[in-house]
Amino acid sequence: MPAQPDSPRPVKAVIPAAGLGTRFLPATKATPKEMLPVVDKPAIQYVVEEAVDAGLTDVLLITGRGKRSLEDHFDRAYELEDALAAKGDKDRLALVRESAALGDIHYVRQGDPRGLGHAVLCAAHHVGDEAFAVLLGDDLIDPRDPLLTRMIEVQQRLGGSVVALIEVEPAQINLYGCAAAEPTDEPDVVRLSDLVEKPDPEDAPSNLAIIGRYVLHPAVFAVLRETPPGRGGEIQLTDALKALAETDPEAGGGVYGVVFRGRRYDTGDRADYLRTVVKLASERADLGPEFLAWLRQFVGSPEGGRGGGG
Repeated sequence: MPAQPDSPRPVKAVIPAAGLGTRFLPATKATPKEMLPVVDKPAIQYVVEEAVDAGLTDVLLITGRGKRSLEDHFDRAYELEDALAAKGDKDRLALVRESAALGDIHYVRQGDPRGLGHAVLCAAHHVGDEAFAVLLGDDLIDPRDPLLTRMIEVQQRLGGSVVALIEVEPAQINLYGCAAAEPTDEPDVVRLSDLVEKPDPEDAPSNLAIIGRYVLHPAVFAVLRETPPGRGGEIQLTDALKALAETDPEAGGGVYGVVFRGRRYDTGDRADYLRTVVKLASERADLGPEFLAWLRQFVGSPEGGRGGGG
């Protein structure tokens, strides 16, 4: 059933950031993976900026032990600001102040890391009885491709919950949550009939993979409270969405997918992280020309041509 015309637009975003970042050890031994720089901004700032650009100015970060630097980054740094102001360095002063002025940013600790579903459940008190977005930090979406804005529009019009989907090679579907989907009269919108967390390729219902953007009906919280641990012994958000897909729309059920074909940067592992940094640095007006010239020279040199093989 479509949402009522006066359905309020979501204004809250939830960003889980309690993971240990083990794939980036030893860099993440004392530094949260969300604070690793992507060119010259920490990855988490790109995600918060995306939420704010989509009109979600109330942002809740789900953190854990050792994540204090996240709070410091989005706070004022008066000593640094005073030092930059005294030097007359207005450009860097503006950059330092930018992260503290993005929106209303709040924090809650997950405590016991019991999976993405549990992290989302930690936001229940803050979110209340309204639709909200969830953004995962391993996926950076290019601001030129406003995926989240489109997902919010679909959720307001159709109700229920909305997930972001990409098409992947069938052999890679075991790396993602996977959706069984039925077409709608909109080319980029599908209705989900089933969701499976990281299926074996031969058991996958499609090649549509769930990526880290969700716009969720608050009914998800009641479902998560009853969701037992699933794959990996964790409470899986995919399992809760599967239940919602089978729930009456009158009770907040129904799950839709927006098939995204825009620019997405994966920072989830080391190789993808490095590719992301190279792509974004190459597109920067202040860095790109000089960096690309060096990169071409390096790749064509004997040193660059070895590719780690010698």
